[in-house]
Amino acid sequence: MGYIFIGLTAVIFSTMEITGKLIVGVNPLQLNFLRFLIGGLFLVPFALRSMKYKKIKLKKEDFLYFVMTGFLCVVVSMSFFQLAVTYTKASTVAIIFSTNPVFTIILAYFVLKEKMNRGTVISVVLSIVGMVFILNPFGINSDMKGISFAFLSAVSFSIYAVIGKLRSERYGCMVLNCMTFLTGDIIMFFLMLISKMPVIINFIGTNENLRFMADIPIFYGISSVNIIPVMFLGIVVTGMGYMFYFLAMDKTSASMASMVFFIKPVLAPIFALIVLEETILANTTIGICFILIGSYFSVGWRGKSVLAKD
Repeated sequence: MGYIFIGLTAVIFSTMEITGKLIVGVNPLQLNFLRFLIGGLFLVPFALRSMKYKKIKLKKEDFLYFVMTGFLCVVVSMSFFQLAVTYTKASTVAIIFSTNPVFTIILAYFVLKEKMNRGTVISVVLSIVGMVFILNPFGINSDMKGISFAFLSAVSFSIYAVIGKLRSERYGCMVLNCMTFLTGDIIMFFLMLISKMPVIINFIGTNENLRFMADIPIFYGISSVNIIPVMFLGIVVTGMGYMFYFLAMDKTSASMASMVFFIKPVLAPIFALIVLEETILANTTIGICFILIGSYFSVGWRGKSVLAKD
């Protein structure tokens, strides 16, 4: 069952960057706020049902934990992600963001004491080689600003994934995701209100590179033209995608679930070709092959652990 959740997550997450590219006329931070507002509200009835079933009563320490996960996921990681989609190609962002399992596996080893067998290590190495081929660092012409944002998003998401795993079994993925999204959105909302202060507008608004951080709209710009992709990004990609991702974690492990992002670089360029007509280059094809082989080692290996925390 865990592999089914991994497959569903991979397909859904592979549409994330493409959907973001289809939404025009919306501030990237505003879009980040809206997608997690929609996704969080979508998960509310499922979260309430789960809390009733598990007899969960949230305390002060629980809310403080959700403030941390909400800040890491919504405010930091996904804000960087939306900025990356704005400044470079959707397929490039998808590939770079997919490097986050490398950090997740390392952090899971130290924080969660999860074992790493030879298959996992080989998978990581082959997948990194594949991503290097796809990114083609010696010939890449993409905007370095977008690439930098994508890497920051990947690193911060891996931290969130491991911290989320610490209590995902206690809360369940529904409660964890719902509370993380809504708490993170509350923080985002206050930051958006602060961005409307005259002193902030005057200080940031004159800087072309930082203008997106000043006077961030809340609902302005949403129209009949972009409402469908915004809802899809909120309900399907954010609500359902993250739900399946943490279900995959619960059924397998943080390391295994992170293999979603070794499959994503294979699917995302194909979706980008079909929807956005972004060209798939020869180096991308070679990289995809390495990632596919790496995924096989990750899923199919049954050897003993080579790295384990006592």
